[in-house]
Amino acid sequence: MIKAMRTAATGMAAQQMNVDTIANNLANVNTSGFKKVKIEFQDVLYQNFRRAGSASALGATTPTELAIGYGSRPAATVRQFTPGDLQQTGAPLDLAIEGDGFYQIQRPDGGLAYTRDGSFKLDGDGRVVTTDGYFMVPELTIPEDTISIAVGKDGTVEVLLVGQDDPTQIGQLELARFMNPAGLSAIGRNLLVMTGASGDPTVDIPGQGGNGEISQGYLEGSNVSVVDEMVNMIVAQRAYEMNSKAIQTADDMSAVANNLKR
Repeated sequence: MIKAMRTAATGMAAQQMNVDTIANNLANVNTSGFKKVKIEFQDVLYQNFRRAGSASALGATTPTELAIGYGSRPAATVRQFTPGDLQQTGAPLDLAIEGDGFYQIQRPDGGLAYTRDGSFKLDGDGRVVTTDGYFMVPELTIPEDTISIAVGKDGTVEVLLVGQDDPTQIGQLELARFMNPAGLSAIGRNLLVMTGASGDPTVDIPGQGGNGEISQGYLEGSNVSVVDEMVNMIVAQRAYEMNSKAIQTADDMSAVANNLKR
């Protein structure tokens, strides 16, 4: 009975982490460019009383094994990069990526981070930055006497300046792609960083090298489905309850055994 209690306890701990993951997905249902996370589980060690194929007393081999498992454990949290719905904002520096690719962002420590969140702003010097003030890479600066900003699907940035009739190209956006984007590590602030599992980035302009195109005046919404996450939460809750019931049943059986008398 002690084995059953400990086995069910691993299931309860696993479902607790499952609910934590679902809660984080739901909390970010309105986060621009957020990609939902799915948790994966594995079974753990088994106690083998008889292995399959071992010789029986009659000289034959047993076709199946006799083993008891010791529960489950969380194995991985996988970020799913399915596209989110595009939301029209009309803001000239709201830039959604239609397809694969990440914007490159320079962190305060000089390292690079990557994001799908295209809600960019201007700082006091006219540089294009994230909501937290981190610079876009390559750096883009909007002239002070700019009347309007136009970003093409290929990432070309043109501005119309005071006193001019024709727009002037001032920059070119670039996107990064990874062989395994699920290997990127989230650090918060809508940013991801490269790891050994993600591979090195391949940088190209939008619409080239497998990169998606840019849609100005739109933001990519979160790909979290509230309905799916609520169903997942109910399933996790029921699994948690069943594991707790298994502990209670093992405890009841242990009580019966302890109360046996001659």
